[in-house]
Amino acid sequence: MKILEVLTYYRPWVSGLTIYVERLSRALAAQGHDVTVLTSQYDPDLPRYDVLDGVKVVRIPVALRVSKGVLMPDFGPMAWKLARRADVLHLHLPQFDAPGLALRGRLLRKPVVLTYHCDLQLPVGAFNQMVDRVVQFQNNTAGRLADAVATYTRDYATHSPYLSQYVDRKLVIIPPPIALEPVSETAVVDFKLKHALGDRPVIGISARLAAEKGVEVLLQALPRVLAAFPNALVLHAGPYKDIIGEEAYAARLAPLFQQYEAHYRLLGTLHGAELTAFYRSLDVLCICSLNSTESFGLVQIEAMRNGVPVAACDLPGVRQPVTMTGMGEVTPVGDPDALAEALIRILADRARYSRPAD
Repeated sequence: MKILEVLTYYRPWVSGLTIYVERLSRALAAQGHDVTVLTSQYDPDLPRYDVLDGVKVVRIPVALRVSKGVLMPDFGPMAWKLARRADVLHLHLPQFDAPGLALRGRLLRKPVVLTYHCDLQLPVGAFNQMVDRVVQFQNNTAGRLADAVATYTRDYATHSPYLSQYVDRKLVIIPPPIALEPVSETAVVDFKLKHALGDRPVIGISARLAAEKGVEVLLQALPRVLAAFPNALVLHAGPYKDIIGEEAYAARLAPLFQQYEAHYRLLGTLHGAELTAFYRSLDVLCICSLNSTESFGLVQIEAMRNGVPVAACDLPGVRQPVTMTGMGEVTPVGDPDALAEALIRILADRARYSRPAD
């Protein structure tokens, strides 16, 4: 089967959405399907055409950016070309171009599947409100044209203004794919030695440095955590430099990173076995996102699969893994004191939150 995956950003961009599509595309290609990803050439140094792990990648040059959105004049002609060849179109929202692809699917009588990854929440302002209305219109149009709408959890679907309209019709709940490379005990020991972890309590966070991730909540919780565990250390895996649209946020957090430099380390993006070694080195993982742009937090499943409990924020969808497994605690959104107390409880009695990996 020929499958066309369409999304605005793809690898090497790091986000839950791009990781989801990468894992899905790899798995489909491994099963013998012909998979093509149509996406933006958000970085002009990236090749226009590529093959990654058996997946064809077509990147369209970006003419103009609107916040994190992109305008691509050449997108339409290429979308027609690839849609004609495909047996099924799989769209990933939020995405400005989604209704055009869904319409092409209708006209070509090709099935269209839409996976809705998260709501879009832009900063306050008249311009952003206009952008938000445009994106909502685009999303709604794509949803009406799609044959099926998928998302990760019913919890998120019932709380999402967009998804709730499809709960009783054409909504399919499909948990995100989880795939981690195996790691040897020697590699885990090497990782711990590299970062001089010793017997320090280690708190992990795995996210790009973006405003919706609420990294400041963890930073504000640190004083109370350090009062209970003076040698505690935060390891932050994920990109933190030159992230499109997050420059002001990074500048705002820079003084806090400097203040806690002895207890907070920015590791950058980790891949493969090194990422698994990161999880295996943690005592607890933290998810402190602030709004519904976070719909699940697949990193917490990765942590739990490695025996690591989670302190997760009480957002629809995000709270589900902890609620279903008991492997951690759910805390109010944006509350550093509550987060600190949850981290302290988990660090003090980690065995209480342990569950078999399977």
